[in-house]
Amino acid sequence: MDAPNPYAATCPTRQLLDRIADKWTVLLLSLLNDGPIRFNQLRRLIEGISQKMLSQTLRKLERDGLVARKVIPTVPVTVEYSLTPLGETLTRTIDPLIHWAETHMSAVNDAQKLYDRTARG
Repeated sequence: MDAPNPYAATCPTRQLLDRIADKWTVLLLSLLNDGPIRFNQLRRLIEGISQKMLSQTLRKLERDGLVARKVIPTVPVTVEYSLTPLGETLTRTIDPLIHWAETHMSAVNDAQKLYDRTARG
């Protein structure tokens, strides 16, 4: 089998890159890096994510082997999510990305304003 080539249209790594570059994935994995978190707590922590989007994203991450789901038999049932060892390897890459975004957001905003001013003529 040939080595993956993400520049090829049929390469499956494109799907994985699409998933891990998603803002909800980045935020979820970063939060889970601190330890297991319940579904409703994740929903409260990530402003703007719908219950449906949270469920879909967690399901995809679980399918990819990045997140583990644990059902706790309480009334009502509690569902807790945590990183798998594979997911932990990915957060070592994602956390610096989040830090970069936080550190450079002001410079990006300045660049956007400059671009918008000059693009208008």
